[in-house]
Amino acid sequence: MIRINLHTHSTCSDGDFSPSELVHLLSRHKVAVAALTDHDTVTGVPVFLASCHSRGIRGVAGCEFSSRSTEGDELHILGYRFNLGAPALQEALARYQSARTARNAAICEKLTSLGLPVTLEEAEARSGGQVVGRPHIAQVLRDKGRVSTLHEAFVRYLGTGAAAFVPRDLPPTEDVIRLILEAGGLPVWAHPLKSLSDTDRFPVVLDTLKESGLWGVECWFHGSSSAQTLLCLNEAGRRGLYATAGTDFHGRGHGAGIAGHVVEDDLLPWARFCGGR
Repeated sequence: MIRINLHTHSTCSDGDFSPSELVHLLSRHKVAVAALTDHDTVTGVPVFLASCHSRGIRGVAGCEFSSRSTEGDELHILGYRFNLGAPALQEALARYQSARTARNAAICEKLTSLGLPVTLEEAEARSGGQVVGRPHIAQVLRDKGRVSTLHEAFVRYLGTGAAAFVPRDLPPTEDVIRLILEAGGLPVWAHPLKSLSDTDRFPVVLDTLKESGLWGVECWFHGSSSAQTLLCLNEAGRRGLYATAGTDFHGRGHGAGIAGHVVEDDLLPWARFCGGR
């Protein structure tokens, strides 16, 4: 049995710890295989991999891509073991960042129209130079005394359907899977049962994604019950898809631990997954 965590985030997106700090924590918890899967960026991957190597952890290059299914659900696809310098990948990440910036600006405009002046520059300053997201805008609102907690900021203003919510313009899931494959990577569907508005459609959506080239399914994910994990394992197994495990670790207050999950030694073809062909 080995301990793995293939879904973590650092300060390069919306995590609380730098890539090297993350590896220190993974080492303390005796995690044997780990991946950094920041949202829409791979800037932290080189440091993460080097730190893993120095601590005897099998490190995997990763990224979490947001996408939109044909049914309208926001599905997150984890890309692993890709070529960091692939031109198509870099171009796609640049588009993601541009769309994220436009969305953040629109959210700030909505807040200002509600009598809660927040500028994009303030959110960028709060991010410390990393990828800006709604949590940073929520922090500005809290710092200005407009809300008491980040949770309140999301409930009242930033969450889906809230007063200042702006939906994301996301690429089709099939396009994201193709992008990962073209960059030499392995596409895995993250926390699948938390992504669907109708979980009864899980087998149908899984069939569609497999046809597009999906490689695996995150069967152990943050908040998953034993029954959900078993369902994911069964459905993935029927389709010849690999099972992965991760906690979606962000850091303090997120609720997901960094220690990951204990799995069988042969859960994945590790040589291939960790970079070999």
